[in-house]
Amino acid sequence: MHFFIAEMAPNQIYNLLIGLVAPRPIALVTSMNEEGRVNAAPFSAYNYLCTDPPVVGLGVMNRPGGKFVPKDTARNIRRTREFVVNVVTEDIAHPMNICATDFPEEVDELEMAGLETAPSKVVKVPRIKQAHAALECEEFTSMEIGNSRIILGKVVAMYVEDKFVDPAGPYILGEELHAIGRMNGLGSYVKTQDAFFTMPRIPYSEWQKGRRE
Repeated sequence: MHFFIAEMAPNQIYNLLIGLVAPRPIALVTSMNEEGRVNAAPFSAYNYLCTDPPVVGLGVMNRPGGKFVPKDTARNIRRTREFVVNVVTEDIAHPMNICATDFPEEVDELEMAGLETAPSKVVKVPRIKQAHAALECEEFTSMEIGNSRIILGKVVAMYVEDKFVDPAGPYILGEELHAIGRMNGLGSYVKTQDAFFTMPRIPYSEWQKGRRE
């Protein structure tokens, strides 16, 4: 089948994209408003974009309803210029899902999910204590595109629990961290535990040699 974007409704495009751009890492984002109230929400429109400088990208759709009303995460980041991406692993998958609930504004998502916070080292926004890794970010820029906001955050500090770091690199021991990913909609996820495989890149000289043989 071929699909022509100009002829499709936004929800149809969404259904196809989230099924094809997968698996996707999940950013459990903590942010803070001007009064110091902490918000937590997961987003799977997320990835790192470059490393020099280190920048991550986050896509945050506006609240549903036809009006251009930003979600708490986008509003907080725009006003305070800071946020933390907490890495979602299997052991905090259920609390992460609770944080996705559309609670009333006065409800604390972290409290409902049974999560605690810990101070960050550079930004004022705290990380989630139960998360084994977190990226402290400062807003680089935010762009409004259609009914979404694309937020670019410059990573200014990282926290990783010691047992998940190989100091020789340093490298992340991803096969032990057990991060989870988002697949298509309807609450579909994928585990990374027992799913790693190694496929080294092929140097050009080796590729040429292989063709000759």
